[in-house]
Amino acid sequence: MQLSDSSSRILAGLLEARTGQQLTMSRRWRIETALASLLRERGIATLDELITILVMGKEPSLSQQVVEALLNNETYFFRDRGPFDVLERHALPELAQRREKSKRLRIWSAGCSTGQEVYSLAMLFAEAPEQWRGWTIDILGSDVSTSCVERARSGVFTQFEIQRGLGINQMIKWFEEVADGWRAVEALRKPVRFQVHNLLEPAPHPGDFDIVLCRNVLLYLSPEKKAFAFERIAGAMAQDGWLMLGAGETVIGQTRKLGADVNARGLYRLIGEGGGVDKRAGIDRRAVTGGLTQLP
Repeated sequence: MQLSDSSSRILAGLLEARTGQQLTMSRRWRIETALASLLRERGIATLDELITILVMGKEPSLSQQVVEALLNNETYFFRDRGPFDVLERHALPELAQRREKSKRLRIWSAGCSTGQEVYSLAMLFAEAPEQWRGWTIDILGSDVSTSCVERARSGVFTQFEIQRGLGINQMIKWFEEVADGWRAVEALRKPVRFQVHNLLEPAPHPGDFDIVLCRNVLLYLSPEKKAFAFERIAGAMAQDGWLMLGAGETVIGQTRKLGADVNARGLYRLIGEGGGVDKRAGIDRRAVTGGLTQLP
Protein backbone atom coordinates (compact mmCIF):
# COMPACT_ATOMS: atom_id res chain seq x y z
CA MET A 1 0.00 0.00 0.00
CA GLN A 2 1.28 3.43 -0.91
CA LEU A 3 0.17 6.47 1.03
CA SER A 4 -0.09 9.76 -0.83
CA ASP A 5 0.88 13.01 0.87
CA SER A 6 -2.70 14.26 0.79
CA SER A 7 -3.99 11.05 2.40
CA SER A 8 -1.31 11.27 5.05
CA ARG A 9 -2.32 14.84 5.88
CA ILE A 10 -6.00 13.91 6.11
CA LEU A 11 -5.29 11.05 8.52
CA ALA A 12 -3.01 13.25 10.62
CA GLY A 13 -5.71 15.92 10.74
CA LEU A 14 -8.36 13.39 11.77
CA LEU A 15 -6.20 12.06 14.61
CA GLU A 16 -5.40 15.54 15.93
CA ALA A 17 -9.00 16.71 15.68
CA ARG A 18 -10.30 13.71 17.65
CA THR A 19 -7.52 13.30 20.22
CA GLY A 20 -5.21 16.32 20.12
CA GLN A 21 -2.31 14.02 19.21
CA GLN A 22 -0.05 14.87 16.32
CA LEU A 23 0.98 12.36 13.69
CA THR A 24 4.33 13.93 12.89
CA MET A 25 6.37 13.06 9.81
CA SER A 26 8.63 10.88 11.97
CA ARG A 27 5.60 8.79 12.99
CA ARG A 28 3.82 8.52 9.65
CA TRP A 29 5.82 5.45 8.68
CA ARG A 30 3.55 3.39 10.95
CA ILE A 31 0.28 4.40 9.27
CA GLU A 32 0.25 1.51 6.81
CA THR A 33 1.03 -1.08 9.47
CA ALA A 34 -1.48 0.37 11.93
CA LEU A 35 -4.33 0.36 9.41
CA ALA A 36 -3.56 -2.89 7.56
CA SER A 37 -5.85 -5.12 9.63
CA LEU A 38 -8.69 -2.60 9.52
CA LEU A 39 -8.49 -2.46 5.72
CA ARG A 40 -8.62 -6.26 5.54
CA GLU A 41 -11.63 -6.43 7.87
CA ARG A 42 -13.48 -3.80 5.85
CA GLY A 43 -12.46 -5.16 2.46
CA ILE A 44 -10.86 -1.85 1.47
CA ALA A 45 -8.12 -2.25 -1.12
CA THR A 46 -5.97 0.85 -0.54
CA LEU A 47 -5.40 3.65 1.92
CA ASP A 48 -6.52 6.20 -0.66
CA GLU A 49 -9.80 4.29 -1.01
CA LEU A 50 -10.13 4.47 2.77
CA ILE A 51 -9.61 8.23 2.64
CA THR A 52 -12.33 8.57 -0.01
CA ILE A 53 -14.81 6.75 2.26
CA LEU A 54 -13.82 8.92 5.22
CA VAL A 55 -14.16 12.17 3.25
CA MET A 56 -17.61 11.15 1.99
CA GLY A 57 -18.68 10.82 5.63
CA LYS A 58 -21.01 7.90 5.09
CA GLU A 59 -19.50 5.67 7.79
CA PRO A 60 -18.93 7.64 11.01
CA SER A 61 -17.91 4.50 12.89
CA LEU A 62 -15.07 3.96 10.43
CA SER A 63 -13.52 7.31 11.40
CA GLN A 64 -13.38 6.23 15.04
CA GLN A 65 -11.88 2.88 14.09
CA VAL A 66 -9.17 4.65 12.11
CA VAL A 67 -8.36 6.95 15.03
CA GLU A 68 -8.19 4.03 17.45
CA ALA A 69 -5.86 2.14 15.11
CA LEU A 70 -3.51 5.12 14.80
CA LEU A 71 -3.12 5.62 18.56
CA ASN A 72 0.03 4.31 20.20
CA ASN A 73 -1.22 1.98 22.93
CA GLU A 74 2.13 0.61 24.06
CA THR A 75 2.06 -0.28 27.77
CA TYR A 76 3.03 -3.03 30.18
CA PHE A 77 2.95 -3.79 33.89
CA PHE A 78 5.20 -1.60 36.08
CA ARG A 79 6.60 0.11 33.00
CA ASP A 80 9.95 1.74 33.86
CA ARG A 81 9.81 0.24 37.34
CA GLY A 82 11.83 3.03 39.00
CA PRO A 83 8.99 5.59 39.33
CA PHE A 84 6.73 2.97 40.91
CA ASP A 85 9.43 2.31 43.50
CA VAL A 86 9.57 6.06 44.21
CA LEU A 87 5.81 6.12 44.67
CA GLU A 88 5.98 3.17 47.02
CA ARG A 89 8.90 4.47 49.10
CA HIS A 90 8.21 8.21 49.12
CA ALA A 91 4.78 9.42 47.99
CA LEU A 92 2.51 6.73 49.44
CA PRO A 93 4.01 6.74 52.98
CA GLU A 94 3.75 10.55 53.07
CA LEU A 95 0.17 10.46 51.84
CA ALA A 96 -0.67 7.76 54.39
CA GLN A 97 0.28 10.22 57.13
CA ARG A 98 -1.50 13.21 55.60
CA ARG A 99 -4.72 11.31 54.88
CA GLU A 100 -4.81 9.39 58.16
CA LYS A 101 -8.10 10.99 59.20
CA SER A 102 -9.98 10.55 55.94
CA LYS A 103 -8.33 7.26 55.02
CA ARG A 104 -9.02 7.92 51.36
CA LEU A 105 -6.75 8.18 48.33
CA ARG A 106 -7.67 9.13 44.77
CA ILE A 107 -5.30 8.29 41.90
CA TRP A 108 -5.75 9.08 38.23
CA SER A 109 -3.94 7.23 35.45
CA ALA A 110 -4.48 9.47 32.41
CA GLY A 111 -3.85 7.73 29.09
CA CYS A 112 -4.00 4.30 30.72
CA SER A 113 -4.29 2.36 27.44
CA THR A 114 -5.40 -1.24 28.14
CA GLY A 115 -5.06 -0.88 31.91
CA GLN A 116 -1.74 -2.44 32.91
CA GLU A 117 -0.66 0.75 34.69
CA VAL A 118 -3.88 0.89 36.70
CA TYR A 119 -3.59 -2.72 37.81
CA SER A 120 0.09 -2.15 38.65
CA LEU A 121 -1.03 0.61 41.03
CA ALA A 122 -3.68 -1.67 42.51
CA MET A 123 -0.96 -4.25 43.18
CA LEU A 124 1.03 -1.73 45.25
CA PHE A 125 -1.88 -1.48 47.65
CA ALA A 126 -2.89 -5.15 47.52
CA GLU A 127 0.64 -6.21 48.45
CA ALA A 128 0.53 -4.09 51.64
CA PRO A 129 -2.85 -5.09 53.13
CA GLU A 130 -2.01 -4.19 56.73
CA GLN A 131 -0.89 -0.67 55.84
CA TRP A 132 -4.04 0.07 53.83
CA ARG A 133 -6.64 -1.82 55.85
CA GLY A 134 -9.73 0.34 56.31
CA TRP A 135 -8.74 2.77 53.54
CA THR A 136 -10.80 3.70 50.48
CA ILE A 137 -8.53 3.52 47.45
CA ASP A 138 -10.03 4.90 44.24
CA ILE A 139 -7.94 4.40 41.10
CA LEU A 140 -9.34 5.89 37.91
CA GLY A 141 -7.94 4.92 34.53
CA SER A 142 -8.87 6.99 31.50
CA ASP A 143 -8.02 6.87 27.84
CA VAL A 144 -9.23 8.48 24.63
CA SER A 145 -9.57 5.02 23.06
CA THR A 146 -12.95 3.36 23.63
CA SER A 147 -11.61 -0.09 22.72
CA CYS A 148 -8.71 0.25 25.17
CA VAL A 149 -11.04 1.27 27.98
CA GLU A 150 -13.30 -1.72 27.28
CA ARG A 151 -10.31 -4.06 27.42
CA ALA A 152 -9.06 -2.44 30.62
CA ARG A 153 -12.45 -2.88 32.26
CA SER A 154 -12.40 -6.59 31.47
CA GLY A 155 -9.15 -7.01 33.39
CA VAL A 156 -8.16 -9.80 30.99
CA PHE A 157 -4.69 -9.95 29.42
CA THR A 158 -3.05 -12.31 26.97
CA GLN A 159 -0.18 -14.61 27.90
CA PHE A 160 2.22 -12.20 26.21
CA GLU A 161 0.82 -9.17 28.03
CA ILE A 162 0.77 -10.81 31.44
CA GLN A 163 4.46 -11.73 31.19
CA ARG A 164 5.57 -8.16 30.42
CA GLY A 165 6.65 -6.61 33.71
CA LEU A 166 5.38 -9.28 36.07
CA GLY A 167 7.27 -12.06 37.81
CA ILE A 168 5.81 -15.55 37.99
CA ASN A 169 4.77 -15.08 41.65
CA GLN A 170 2.81 -11.92 40.85
CA MET A 171 1.16 -13.62 37.89
CA ILE A 172 -0.05 -16.52 39.98
CA LYS A 173 -1.06 -14.42 43.00
CA TRP A 174 -2.94 -11.59 41.28
CA PHE A 175 -4.27 -13.16 38.08
CA GLU A 176 -6.34 -16.23 37.35
CA GLU A 177 -6.22 -18.14 34.10
CA VAL A 178 -9.40 -17.94 32.05
CA ALA A 179 -10.42 -19.13 28.60
CA ASP A 180 -9.07 -16.08 26.76
CA GLY A 181 -6.07 -15.23 28.92
CA TRP A 182 -5.39 -14.09 32.49
CA ARG A 183 -7.90 -12.08 34.51
CA ALA A 184 -7.09 -9.76 37.42
CA VAL A 185 -8.46 -11.12 40.70
CA GLU A 186 -11.18 -9.30 42.62
CA ALA A 187 -8.68 -7.67 44.99
CA LEU A 188 -7.20 -5.80 42.01
CA ARG A 189 -10.46 -5.05 40.23
CA LYS A 190 -12.30 -3.70 43.27
CA PRO A 191 -10.47 -0.34 43.67
CA VAL A 192 -10.23 0.46 39.94
CA ARG A 193 -12.59 1.98 37.40
CA PHE A 194 -12.20 3.20 33.85
CA GLN A 195 -13.72 5.84 31.60
CA VAL A 196 -13.21 7.29 28.14
CA HIS A 197 -11.64 10.73 28.51
CA ASN A 198 -9.59 13.14 26.42
CA LEU A 199 -6.81 14.79 28.40
CA LEU A 200 -7.72 18.14 26.82
CA GLU A 201 -11.22 17.97 28.30
CA PRO A 202 -12.07 19.11 31.86
CA ALA A 203 -10.55 16.72 34.36
CA PRO A 204 -12.70 14.32 36.36
CA HIS A 205 -12.88 15.30 40.05
CA PRO A 206 -10.94 18.60 39.80
CA GLY A 207 -8.58 19.21 42.70
CA ASP A 208 -9.15 15.80 44.24
CA PHE A 209 -6.38 13.53 42.95
CA ASP A 210 -3.54 12.74 45.33
CA ILE A 211 -1.49 11.22 42.51
CA VAL A 212 -1.82 11.71 38.76
CA LEU A 213 0.07 9.55 36.28
CA CYS A 214 0.31 10.86 32.73
CA ARG A 215 3.10 8.89 31.13
CA ASN A 216 4.20 9.02 27.50
CA VAL A 217 0.99 10.76 26.43
CA LEU A 218 2.07 14.39 26.23
CA LEU A 219 4.87 13.41 23.84
CA TYR A 220 2.36 13.39 20.99
CA LEU A 221 0.84 16.83 21.62
CA SER A 222 1.84 20.14 20.08
CA PRO A 223 3.54 22.61 22.46
CA GLU A 224 0.31 24.61 22.74
CA LYS A 225 -1.85 21.57 23.50
CA LYS A 226 0.79 20.21 25.87
CA ALA A 227 0.70 23.45 27.89
CA PHE A 228 -3.09 23.24 27.96
CA ALA A 229 -2.95 19.61 29.10
CA PHE A 230 -0.65 20.59 31.98
CA GLU A 231 -3.27 23.16 33.00
CA ARG A 232 -5.88 20.41 33.10
CA ILE A 233 -3.59 18.11 35.07
CA ALA A 234 -2.64 20.79 37.58
CA GLY A 235 -6.30 21.59 38.09
CA ALA A 236 -7.04 17.94 38.84
CA MET A 237 -4.37 17.57 41.53
CA ALA A 238 -4.81 18.01 45.26
CA GLN A 239 -2.64 20.89 46.49
CA ASP A 240 -0.21 18.46 48.12
CA GLY A 241 -0.42 15.80 45.42
CA TRP A 242 2.10 14.41 42.96
CA LEU A 243 2.36 14.01 39.20
CA MET A 244 4.30 11.22 37.51
CA LEU A 245 5.38 11.63 33.89
CA GLY A 246 7.10 9.23 31.51
CA ALA A 247 10.84 8.64 31.67
CA GLY A 248 11.56 11.00 28.77
CA GLU A 249 9.14 13.76 29.82
CA THR A 250 9.50 16.87 31.96
CA VAL A 251 7.65 19.99 33.05
CA ILE A 252 10.63 22.20 32.22
CA GLY A 253 9.59 24.95 29.83
CA GLN A 254 6.04 23.56 29.67
CA THR A 255 4.17 25.00 32.66
CA ARG A 256 4.52 27.45 35.54
CA LYS A 257 2.30 25.39 37.83
CA LEU A 258 4.46 22.31 38.41
CA GLY A 259 8.01 21.76 39.58
CA ALA A 260 10.26 18.76 40.11
CA ASP A 261 10.30 17.22 43.58
CA VAL A 262 14.03 16.88 44.30
CA ASN A 263 13.26 14.35 47.04
CA ALA A 264 11.37 12.04 44.71
CA ARG A 265 13.04 11.62 41.33
CA GLY A 266 10.51 11.56 38.50
CA LEU A 267 7.68 13.13 40.51
CA TYR A 268 6.33 16.69 40.29
CA ARG A 269 4.42 18.96 42.65
CA LEU A 270 2.18 21.99 42.38
CA ILE A 271 3.88 25.31 43.10
CA GLY A 272 3.05 29.00 43.20
CA GLU A 273 0.28 31.05 44.76
CA GLY A 274 -2.35 28.88 46.34
CA GLY A 275 -0.23 25.75 45.93
CA GLY A 276 0.55 23.24 48.63
CA VAL A 277 4.31 23.38 48.20
CA ASP A 278 6.81 25.29 50.33
CA LYS A 279 10.59 25.25 50.59
CA ARG A 280 10.52 22.19 52.82
CA ALA A 281 8.86 20.20 50.05
CA GLY A 282 12.07 20.17 48.04
CA ILE A 283 10.81 21.80 44.84
CA ASP A 284 13.48 22.72 42.33
CA ARG A 285 12.07 26.06 41.21
CA ARG A 286 14.75 26.41 38.55
CA ALA A 287 13.23 23.37 36.83
CA VAL A 288 9.74 24.79 36.66
CA THR A 289 9.49 26.87 33.52
CA GLY A 290 12.91 26.76 31.94
CA GLY A 291 13.47 30.00 30.11
CA LEU A 292 9.90 31.23 30.52
CA THR A 293 10.19 32.84 33.95
CA GLN A 294 12.88 32.70 36.60
CA LEU A 295 11.15 32.32 39.94
CA PRO A 296 12.84 33.61 43.11
